[in-house]
Amino acid sequence: MPRVFVYGTLRAGEVNDLNRAATRHGIAAPTLIGTGVLAGRLYDFGTYPGLVPDAAAGPVTGDLYDIPDALLPVLDEIEEVYPGQATLFLRESCIVDCNGAPIECLLYPVADAAVAGLARIDSGDWVAYRKARDGVVA
Repeated sequence: MPRVFVYGTLRAGEVNDLNRAATRHGIAAPTLIGTGVLAGRLYDFGTYPGLVPDAAAGPVTGDLYDIPDALLPVLDEIEEVYPGQATLFLRESCIVDCNGAPIECLLYPVADAAVAGLARIDSGDWVAYRKARDGVVA
């Protein structure tokens, strides 16, 4: 069962919520492991964020899930990651800190060149940033 770190629209309650994606495709629900952080820079692409891993940067907050194998191609489709094609998002392995424990998981980052000129999300938390930006009352 793969593990994945989601930091943007795949988080619970967001437009591409991992749980809703599984339900739509008749796939068993993913299992939330917990909240994790990864050193990186988060950027605002408008309707979604992009993460550039960067060991010298601050923490980016996201959620760690164990997902059924059948959900991985769904995530690839949502992130438009296709074998042999250059796309905005990549799929790679990373180490995320979850309550002080390093956990290896999959991540969908963007290349550094893709964020030129975009606003940086200094808080490292897409959900909090999006709600504040869009005037959503908690």
